[in-house]
Amino acid sequence: MAELVEDAAGTPRVVEILSTLLQRVAERNDAERRDNDAPWRVSAFHGLTKPAISVRAYLERIFKYAGCSTSCYVVAYIYLDRFAQRHPSIPFDSLNVHRFLITSVLLAVKFLDDLYYNNAYFAKVGGISLMEMNFLEVDLLFGLGFELNVTPITFSSYCSILQREMYLESPPVPSRFHCFISEEESSSSCQQKQLTV
Repeated sequence: MAELVEDAAGTPRVVEILSTLLQRVAERNDAERRDNDAPWRVSAFHGLTKPAISVRAYLERIFKYAGCSTSCYVVAYIYLDRFAQRHPSIPFDSLNVHRFLITSVLLAVKFLDDLYYNNAYFAKVGGISLMEMNFLEVDLLFGLGFELNVTPITFSSYCSILQREMYLESPPVPSRFHCFISEEESSSSCQQKQLTV
């Protein structure tokens, strides 16, 4: 998970990768909706218009103000995937992805973190009313069947998926294979440096 922690600007890579994934899914589903006249099921998460803020900017806003751990974004991703598997007739699109994001992060932070902001604060961060935030939280809980527990194996596998996406988006810089030591450094510190790379 080390590669998912931060980029040079201080934003966790998981935020960037997750926003890229969700933006791609929303755009694909928007195109499918335009090309297909079949009615899609509307949920409480659907807005009347597409928000002016991009998925990336919205998730960065959540990161900036929510103060939750980086793991919450991975768990939020897991919750979104679980919801999509349980409710395939409600695809993520530009009308609902923002509400799904703020709600899944809210559930993840409540489940994982010891200290977190209340629903009123999350509603303000997400640009929705407290009543809507409360309703969306309950709706997502029922949509997930209250299955919020994430095993370490599941968490690790979703981290791997996000890392794979990160590598596809921007290939990694080759890591050091050689250890260059000065006269003052011992071979044991060389081994320690290789382990931390």
